[in-house]
Amino acid sequence: MPQSFFVSIFLGEATRSSLRASTANQNADHDDWGIETVEVDRRTALTNLRRRRFGGSLRDVPEDDLDNFIMSPAGRVASKSNLRSLHAHHDPPTSSPRTSSRVEDFLGDSLLGPQDIAVLLQAGLTSAMKGSTVVQLNQRMLLDLIASQPKSFAIAVLAELGNDGPRPLASALMALCEVDQGSFKEAHRIEMHDLLESWLPLQIPRREDYLAGGRWARQSYYDAIFSVAISILDLSESYTGLKLRLQQVRRYKESDPVPLPMELSKDLNHQPTSKLAAAIESAIAKIEFADEVGHKVIDEVQNYRKLAKDCKEAIGAYKEAFAACSQVLSIDKLAFQADWFKSFYRRNYDALMVKSIFDNVMDDVDSSRVWMEALRRGSMGIDPTDSDSGNHSPPSRSMHDYDSAMTKMVSPVPTSMPSSVGITAKPFFTCPEKQTEQELIDGIVQAIFLDNSERERIQCDPLVRLLISNEPGHYNFTIITAMGVITEGSKGLELQKSIERLEKERGVVTIRADTGTARSIDYNASRIEEAVETATQLNRPYGLVGYSQGCANGFNFESRMISGTPDQQSAITSPESGLVCRQLLFSAANGSMHGPAFNAKVHQLITMCEDFFKYQQGYFSRAFISSTLELVDNTLDSAAFQKFHGCAKCFLPDALRGFWREAQHLPHIPTCVLRGVLEDHTTPESLEMVCNLLTKQSSSPLHDSQVHVYDAVGHPVYVKNRNGRILKNIDMGGAIQRTHHWSPLSEEVEFVRTSRDVQHAVFDCAKDRHIFPFCDVNARFGVIHYKSEANKNGDNSKSDSS
Repeated sequence: MPQSFFVSIFLGEATRSSLRASTANQNADHDDWGIETVEVDRRTALTNLRRRRFGGSLRDVPEDDLDNFIMSPAGRVASKSNLRSLHAHHDPPTSSPRTSSRVEDFLGDSLLGPQDIAVLLQAGLTSAMKGSTVVQLNQRMLLDLIASQPKSFAIAVLAELGNDGPRPLASALMALCEVDQGSFKEAHRIEMHDLLESWLPLQIPRREDYLAGGRWARQSYYDAIFSVAISILDLSESYTGLKLRLQQVRRYKESDPVPLPMELSKDLNHQPTSKLAAAIESAIAKIEFADEVGHKVIDEVQNYRKLAKDCKEAIGAYKEAFAACSQVLSIDKLAFQADWFKSFYRRNYDALMVKSIFDNVMDDVDSSRVWMEALRRGSMGIDPTDSDSGNHSPPSRSMHDYDSAMTKMVSPVPTSMPSSVGITAKPFFTCPEKQTEQELIDGIVQAIFLDNSERERIQCDPLVRLLISNEPGHYNFTIITAMGVITEGSKGLELQKSIERLEKERGVVTIRADTGTARSIDYNASRIEEAVETATQLNRPYGLVGYSQGCANGFNFESRMISGTPDQQSAITSPESGLVCRQLLFSAANGSMHGPAFNAKVHQLITMCEDFFKYQQGYFSRAFISSTLELVDNTLDSAAFQKFHGCAKCFLPDALRGFWREAQHLPHIPTCVLRGVLEDHTTPESLEMVCNLLTKQSSSPLHDSQVHVYDAVGHPVYVKNRNGRILKNIDMGGAIQRTHHWSPLSEEVEFVRTSRDVQHAVFDCAKDRHIFPFCDVNARFGVIHYKSEANKNGDNSKSDSS
């Protein structure tokens, strides 16, 4: 049987039960208030349809259904005879003798809530069988149920229809106003505009008034309905607040102090103990000593060509500093927010970023040598296929001549190369064994990092020069990935080879969340929750790695878990299998300028099409125009279009304000960030138009083609509240790199790779840098433990309990 028949049976039972309860309550209220009950004719269109379903006879219909089924306000509207004297809703007087909760007065006594009705109503509006009698009956029963409740309930249902913004609500309103009622007799059809106006203190525009010959023909019908949608969302603020109050647990008030490290806390109850104070003093002293020894070693390494691994004293001093910092963090889990700790953490993250690229180049992983060679040349203003070196920068003493193999490697697309090639165009990273260790480090820092001040700081840091590795061993850690707006979810291949190498080297298991393409952040957050349920079975702590929209999905997942059930809270806060760190790759959690720009373009396109159809109205028949309008309505009401709008919400800074306003996040989770800025030599040919659009729209070229560099951070930019300050304190940052938004992708973008992309090696980047430095820096400071340490701690806890 079609699914709509089962929905019809369910709705019939829910509607009858709700209307019975509503009628009983209203009759009791009428008796209490002294209001005379008006007998209403029960022979509605709904009754006739029910009679028809039973073969034209009511003998098979249960008698109690006929006696108790009272015609709802929507059914009364269907009669049209008493439309002007109709009061669809009865709002009780303010001085009611009946004691009832504010929630009941606000949301009524329906068995189905506003969100339930909105989902079912939307399913009918987007159904491919709108002309079906069953679908129309379902819609009528939903309208009856809405109309039997207080006006605030109807506003709540409309607000749920517009949960993803005013544009989906405008589409839903247009569909509601033109809802198919062909299965009903003319006398029993509802005048939807009047029904909506009985619910709202607003006037609903009528399409015929905006067509050619109408009184508002020069104005846009879509603009008018869009304005109504915005007003409805404004009216629904009370419902939204009530919904959040009922569904989410607020752990802290906005007025509560922001959690700070004990050494910075002004609360006498959270002052550092003598043990913590001694640990902090020791850690700072060891960092200063290690830096002092490290700076001396830099001179030795550069002057005497000494290998970094031979500087055992400096490496040992830094490892002692790492251990001291881990000791501080074990005593105070918020200690990493202190300036001295945060600075040292950030230095290590950038140093491990350089080391990851260095290791990939030396081990010839994937095509990292080709990528670094192209990136180096691009940063120097040299085209990878350019053989003219007359106007280039001074030569480097460590470069060597081309050979035919290197020519094919750097420029796979055949090019004509003269015999005399300039020295600046000669290979460097493609033959790393011919360069010194420190020269390679200099080349990586100069090529990969964009900002001059960051380059100078990183280049002078002994942590970078010493290429310090973590101790060998496997991490007791799991990664949950949430990828971008276009993804295959659990079957995706983003960073696949790097994930396999990470599991082989460090034993880190990666679970891909089954997020969907062009789906809302709420849908994707539920998919991340499913992945976390799988991860918790491994009994390991986990970290979230978000890419683009996946960062917003991850933040939303965390907020939902914190404000959810005790089991959900345990899944994220448990020390054995909870969340311990985050990695944001080209984060779109603050939205993108593409969102508002696209939104404005879509709105303008719709109004332009509307003007075009008005002009054509005089040349085509009314039947053709009606068919065209129906086609447009079906497109706007389609499930694919509605899902796309739910996804587009995450790119709108205004839409994300509501999320950031109510979000809650843990204050002891360090957040690493990878940001990028495009340049000519790092721009894929398929992203050139998008890149130029964003540059024009944002009036700034500092972006990665999708997200502006100042938005791709680990905290909210456009909302200032307590939670935002918490996230800003735990945002550890990361140096801006020369790269593009599609950096983590490889096989997924093969179909758009051009010969120019191959020559510039824009997709052949070192993929390991997206996840290896994140895992290593957190393992270095004890946020992530080794498996041996976890087993040891577990044994200790068992012995203590015994």
